[in-house]
Amino acid sequence: MKKNIFIFIAVLVLAACSNNQKKTEEVKASAPMVETATEPVQYMPEMVINKKDFACGMPVSAGISDTCQIDGKAYGFCSSECKAEFLKDPKKYLAQQ
Repeated sequence: MKKNIFIFIAVLVLAACSNNQKKTEEVKASAPMVETATEPVQYMPEMVINKKDFACGMPVSAGISDTCQIDGKAYGFCSSECKAEFLKDPKKYLAQQ
């Protein structure tokens, strides 16, 4: 008797799993196709407004590892630490530009 109950529960679980998979496939089929970037955008010095990192003064031509946008303009930074420093008071740094 216990064996029959176990088999019945196993069949119910398998049926529920296969039904859920069909619903997931239906949702994917009805959703619009959206491609996601597999790699982050690599910013080049020509793509940012500033020529030097605001926090440390390093030229952005040496390499950009982080960016932010303010008022629709992209700013490049040599590191996330420099970006964090800039974001503490961006008006101060932009006034010096």
